[in-house]
Amino acid sequence: MAKTPAYLESKSHYEILDGLRGVAAILVVIFHVFETYSVDRFHQIMNHGYLAVDFFFVLSGFVVAYAYDDRWGKMTQWDFYKRRLIRLQPMVILGSVIGAALFYFQSSGAFPLIAHTPVWEMLIVMLVGCTLVPLLPSMDIRGWQEMHPLNGPAWSLFFEYIANILYAVIVRRFSKMALTILVVLSACLLIHYLVMGPTGDLIGGWSVDKTQLNIGFTRLLYPFFAGVLLCRMGKLIHVKGAFLVCSVLLLVVFSIPRIGGADHLWMNGVYESVVVILVFPLIVSIGAGGNILSKSGIKVCKFLGGISYPLYITHYPLIYLHIAWVSSNKVPMGEGLLGGLLLVIVAIGIAWASLKFYDEPVRAWLTKRFLVKKG
Repeated sequence: MAKTPAYLESKSHYEILDGLRGVAAILVVIFHVFETYSVDRFHQIMNHGYLAVDFFFVLSGFVVAYAYDDRWGKMTQWDFYKRRLIRLQPMVILGSVIGAALFYFQSSGAFPLIAHTPVWEMLIVMLVGCTLVPLLPSMDIRGWQEMHPLNGPAWSLFFEYIANILYAVIVRRFSKMALTILVVLSACLLIHYLVMGPTGDLIGGWSVDKTQLNIGFTRLLYPFFAGVLLCRMGKLIHVKGAFLVCSVLLLVVFSIPRIGGADHLWMNGVYESVVVILVFPLIVSIGAGGNILSKSGIKVCKFLGGISYPLYITHYPLIYLHIAWVSSNKVPMGEGLLGGLLLVIVAIGIAWASLKFYDEPVRAWLTKRFLVKKG
């Protein structure tokens, strides 16, 4: 039978938000390169780069609300899940495959379990990683107890899926008042963990144990649903040069050194509370309210937005390689930064190739197969 056009066309994008997602993704890669040389969480370059995950959650909540809040009369929950799976899952699979392909090249003192992991076990972990089902610490094959040992950052996609399910099942039905109450309570939870918790920061969320899951849900609930609320409120800020302003803000926020040290953990907790609760929504509001008039600016934001998700979900196997190289050869930071720069360039190249030759064609086929209704 003939097919009719897809019954839910994609909405126009916020170009600046797309570009900011790419800026944050590149800063994440740079942060992870520098993190290789850090002694502990108190002495890092671009010390707060891990907060990019929380920024992504704010962006995701805003974009999901923008794309779907007014469409629930035209689609079912399963329609929503299909659209989100088609958008996110292909790159999850590729990230797991790349992690498997590079796994044995990462064998080093930094990853003690790799040398003792048989191929069949690694392949099982790869297949489970393709589903995004988290692994227990007892199933670790690297030594870091990650829920996704072949591609660590996939943990945030696991929580992203949880947020999407919560949105579709419950939160989409909330009034603005009910959503505001949820966001305020989530902010209180975030502040309590950061100011009164054991570390004074939001590092964590990637392992299946009580402590790490607590961090993961604490990092998820406020940013994602604050993004939803921000979209529903429609309070956008109009600033000239919004993309540049927001990009500089992200760079500054991520680069601020650790505050307070080991003796005053609460100080850093206060800083990160302010950043996540106030600064990130402010940046999204400015980005959504801004305009790019030049064609070159639009192209830059489109490119950055296109590579942002592929870069985030495929770069970490390269980071594992970098860590193994530095660990095995005792490479100091001064000598290793050239390799780090090469890593960033290669990671961006892999992201672009993944987007053009895999992600876009696969999503187009899946959209045609599962989202275009038969007439």
